[in-house]
Amino acid sequence: MTNVERVYEFLEAAGTYYLATIEGDQPRVRAFGTQLLYEGKLYIQTGKIKPVSKQIKANPKVEICAFKDGQWLRLSGVLEEDDRREVKKAMLDKMPSLRAMYNEDDGNTEMLYFKSGEATFSSFVAPSEKVII
Repeated sequence: MTNVERVYEFLEAAGTYYLATIEGDQPRVRAFGTQLLYEGKLYIQTGKIKPVSKQIKANPKVEICAFKDGQWLRLSGVLEEDDRREVKKAMLDKMPSLRAMYNEDDGNTEMLYFKSGEATFSSFVAPSEKVII
C-alpha cells in the first residue's frame, strides 16, 4: 500500500476530517467529508463560491486532521485545482449525496488534490509516524 493510499483509507474510515486554511492572519477550520483517490492522487471537493475556495486560492497550504479508533492523522500540504470533468464526475459518483448541491458541469464544483504533503499518524500509545504523499 502506498502512503497516499494509507492516508486515503484513514480518511475514509474516519468519515469526517477538519480542514484548516488561513484567511489573512486568521486560521479557519471546518468539517469536511469528501475525499477521493484518483490516478494516485488524494483529492478533496468544495464549491468555488465558498470562502474556503477563496482562502485556498490565496494560500494553497492547508492542513487536515482526522481521528478514529484512538489514532489521529494530520496531513499538511499544498493543494492544486484539477478542473477536469472526469475527476469531478468520479467524486460525485462516489458520493451521490453531493449531487443535491453540485454537478460536474455546474462551474462551481471544485476538485483539489494534494500536490505535495506530509502526513503524521499519531496516538497516545505509539510513536508518531511521518510519511510523504
